[in-house]
Amino acid sequence: MNILYLLIGCSIVLALAFLTAFIWAQKSGQHDDLHTPAIRMLLDEELEEEEER
Repeated sequence: MNILYLLIGCSIVLALAFLTAFIWAQKSGQHDDLHTPAIRMLLDEELEEEEER
């Protein structure tokens, strides 16, 4: 039964670590991409042409 307490504790610590890393990434702008959405349509078209060859 003691191992269950250890595993639950470890899983909570790991979940908090992932949550902290996600919040840090959001605040530091890791997911901000202002250039790609504007040209995504053009890039998809080029990829389709290359696949047809």
